[in-house]
Amino acid sequence: MYEPHSGGGSPFGEDWPQALHGAYRRRRGGGFLMGLLLACLSTAAVTAFTWVYPSGESTGPAAGTVRQSALPAALSAPAAAPVTVPRRGTGRFVRAPGSTPKVGRGRLLRYAVEVEDGIGQQAAEFARIVDGVLAHRRGWTAGGEWAFKRVSSSRYDFVVRLASPDTVDEICARYGLDTEGEVNCAGGRDVVINLRRWLLLTPYYKDRPALYRALAINHEVGHRLGHGHVTCPRKGHPAPVMQQQIFGLKGCVINAWPYDARGRFITGPSVS
Repeated sequence: MYEPHSGGGSPFGEDWPQALHGAYRRRRGGGFLMGLLLACLSTAAVTAFTWVYPSGESTGPAAGTVRQSALPAALSAPAAAPVTVPRRGTGRFVRAPGSTPKVGRGRLLRYAVEVEDGIGQQAAEFARIVDGVLAHRRGWTAGGEWAFKRVSSSRYDFVVRLASPDTVDEICARYGLDTEGEVNCAGGRDVVINLRRWLLLTPYYKDRPALYRALAINHEVGHRLGHGHVTCPRKGHPAPVMQQQIFGLKGCVINAWPYDARGRFITGPSVS
């Protein structure tokens, strides 16, 4: 089911897309794509052994994926109370421990999950959300092309990181992307989620934290899989996950998943 809100205008005023539009641009040319996303993370305490890495390192995280089933409890939890977003963490990343089974029947990609130290978020909780999204029956494995497994070794294909705005800017700048402390990016093996969007959400997904989390992860992982931006195919259609929904739904309705319930890929006309 999809939210009833649709159309090109922002339900929170016309200045919302314009306010962030300057953040979505390249600082220099390149083949790396930067996606804009949004989400909210509950901060349930999780006690676990973790590894800590500087932001410049990318050794692999806990392996695995979970069963393709309904969203885990973390994805269904209500939105957390408003919080202050720290501008900067320590610049070092805590890797989620452990591993999960392979999910999907396509080409296997191993991924790590890390959270920047000092931003008030738990690596194990973030990993649980990432695992659930990538294993979801409507996720990127639904088309049969991809399989995922979270790992704890240094042999991984990409790393999903939750980081403070300043650290996101530093990482994304390596790929010629200017995130201006506001948005997310994907480049090389880095899939980087901005804590500001993760906690503050965006107007279109207000009070829908589970969908925010899923959209943020699916959009940026989609770039890692080689997908570019598309736009709304027609009024009333679910917005493609690779649409820049933060700039407006263009007549579509909100959607956080690459595939629909019948296994059909949700896409639209390509945009530059």
